[in-house]
Amino acid sequence: MSRHPPGNRAAYRWFHAITTRWMDNDIYGHVNNVVYFSYFDTAVSLFEVEHRLIDLQRSPIVCVAAESQCRYHRPIAFPDRITVGLRCARIGTSSVRYELGVFRDGVDSAAAEGHFVHVFVERDSLRPVPIPAHVRAALQSIMVEV
Repeated sequence: MSRHPPGNRAAYRWFHAITTRWMDNDIYGHVNNVVYFSYFDTAVSLFEVEHRLIDLQRSPIVCVAAESQCRYHRPIAFPDRITVGLRCARIGTSSVRYELGVFRDGVDSAAAEGHFVHVFVERDSLRPVPIPAHVRAALQSIMVEV
């Protein structure tokens, strides 16, 4: 099976720094695989909040995760400082595919990479709705051709 090489920082458009925590490590002495999804979720949610794409408490439209995936290239461990890179690979009518890379400080190639597909839904019914124009514009600002 052929494996894709890790991506580098230049392939991402927006970044969020995170400090690993002691509790992130598992019995093998590195960050447990499920914790990477927490890093992804934190970066995506922070991007959406900072760019006023959604108001977590009051927006009539919210995002739900429909799909997630992670590919691990090399381990990280507490007390590593990391940066999560974010980009959009696809923007549909009601969904967006965010792609993420986890980078150790001072290292250009990703320790892990993955994606989240978020679907924009009406808060009460959870039915998909078209991505609002202001949201689409913000997503396009981190769009890349892959």
